[in-house]
Amino acid sequence: MKRLAALVLVFAMVFVLALGGLASANPTKLTLWTFIHQHARFYQVMTEKWNELNPDRQVELEATVLPYDDMHNKLQIALQSGVGAPDMCDVEISRFPNFLQGVPQLMVLNDAFAPYVDDIVPSRLGIYSKDGNMYGAPTHVGATVAFYYVDILEDAGVDYRDIKTWDDFAEAGRKLKAVHPDKYMGIAETSAGWTITAMLAQQGSDLVSSDDQPQIDTPEMLRAVTVLQNMVAEGIITTCPDGQPDTEGGKGFLDQGNVAGVIMPQWFMSRYLDEIPSMNGKVAIAPVPVFEEGMPRSLGLGGTGTVVTLTASDQDLASAWLAYAKLSEEGNRMIWEDLGFDPCNTALWTETAMTHNPDNAYNQYFLNNVFDVLNEVKDEIVMIRSSSISPTINNYVTTVMLNELFEDMLDPAEVLEDAQYNIESQIF
Repeated sequence: MKRLAALVLVFAMVFVLALGGLASANPTKLTLWTFIHQHARFYQVMTEKWNELNPDRQVELEATVLPYDDMHNKLQIALQSGVGAPDMCDVEISRFPNFLQGVPQLMVLNDAFAPYVDDIVPSRLGIYSKDGNMYGAPTHVGATVAFYYVDILEDAGVDYRDIKTWDDFAEAGRKLKAVHPDKYMGIAETSAGWTITAMLAQQGSDLVSSDDQPQIDTPEMLRAVTVLQNMVAEGIITTCPDGQPDTEGGKGFLDQGNVAGVIMPQWFMSRYLDEIPSMNGKVAIAPVPVFEEGMPRSLGLGGTGTVVTLTASDQDLASAWLAYAKLSEEGNRMIWEDLGFDPCNTALWTETAMTHNPDNAYNQYFLNNVFDVLNEVKDEIVMIRSSSISPTINNYVTTVMLNELFEDMLDPAEVLEDAQYNIESQIF
């Protein structure tokens, strides 16, 4: 009998172990949509790390990359109909307010985020929140910096470190044109507002007022667009294919060595590494020029809030995985090491073993260390407002206003007056 009991116990243990093996061998499938292929790669890396730590909660992630407009429109329709939405989705910052209108069809992520929120820049959580509830996981701070093509600037006798103001930037462009007539100091964007938004922030302004009104026809905006338009007229800066650097045409334009200075969020480092190979070892990073020294030299731009939909197949698992992937310390490390983004856990910005790792691909590509720049401007990073009227403003600015200013070269005062009127007509 004792021998029989022992055999029963052994068989029971084998059965339990087999069940455990089956559980780990049958992961839960979660679907995710994104519009950035680098994000899809990062999510797969974080899924592998999650599975190593959670043998009893295995995830099989199916990440699909869709075109920007198609993905956001498809998600909106799926959430409205309650059919066809993925378990999780990246939502770009300018589109995010659309998904918070009325009763959001998104999971409240407060509980899932609770273990990590003390380490994350509060404003980056706030932009994806409503009424005290968090609906999206941020990806980065998005600190805006200047990327300089050092070789052609040195040909013109320009040291990028001496460029402090927009006057300095313009003068550097004049020197560049004298040596390289076919090159440009920068890009006047027509399909994005990276540079003008930075110029507004320097002056303490924004596209949206504190009482949620559009701010287009303002002295600050007039100053910004006039400086840019004058540089276009002088041939110092130019428009580019597809209207801005973060497009196929824009990146191709940079890859041809046409531009000496690019004003973009820090996350644009990933585009250089992945898609602009000719600039390897030729680009340095610096604070953004300002109108007057003493103004803030950076602001948080761009962003993606990753959401869990109410129709997710396993809401708890999706929420826990998402919080780990994007908010945990390990996730924030990988946001830098894999994506090359400035992590929202800014305590990591001073961890030199991570930031100055000589084996890091981004440290190898660029001439100087980005975290030296980030820590220099850390207390100057302004955060923009994002509200329900932001999508309407951004759409008009990037499809009409900037083209009228920098392609058609119309009178800035008249363009801004028309823009204010047309945007208010659409909103109110």
